[in-house]
Amino acid sequence: MNFNLNLSKSMIHLLDKNFEVSITHDEIQQKVKAVAEKINADYQGKCPVMVCILNGAFVFAADLVRELTFQPEIIFARFSSYDGMQTTGKVKELMGVTADLAGRDVIIVEDIVDTGITMHSILPLFKQKGAASVKIACFLQKPEKLEVDLKIDYCALQIPNDFIVGYGLDYNGLGRNYKDIYSVVAD
Repeated sequence: MNFNLNLSKSMIHLLDKNFEVSITHDEIQQKVKAVAEKINADYQGKCPVMVCILNGAFVFAADLVRELTFQPEIIFARFSSYDGMQTTGKVKELMGVTADLAGRDVIIVEDIVDTGITMHSILPLFKQKGAASVKIACFLQKPEKLEVDLKIDYCALQIPNDFIVGYGLDYNGLGRNYKDIYSVVAD
């Protein structure tokens, strides 16, 4: 595999693609803190269940929960609709939610919402498990790519329809460990 181990460059190369910094780590941290402030205001004194959607949301979820001023329960689930740089349009449940959600407030923590198909497909699962409320917190959203009617309750950043890596997001499993967000450079 051909990849670059220097985690603080303005340009990186992963597999067959080149990427350049589009969102810096400092900007990311400011936006995460802003989302946490909104969630803190809504959930102070409560104990919601935060469901981190693996694999991509783990970095965002870790930074987000460290900014919270209340005590959430944190669990993990994994769904997939991507193959490489393209969505398949079909959502697969790879690791489901096993916690008892009956009567609980739930915050789904997602890395990126682009088509919205994954979120739209999994929301009924939480309602079937008896959640009192379900809200979505995402790090990134691509509004121009949204294909379904979906309300995002907490969003750190809206971005254009670029393919990106870093801060938990990957290209065929690589690039999650970068602190910045990188956009693919056209060939």
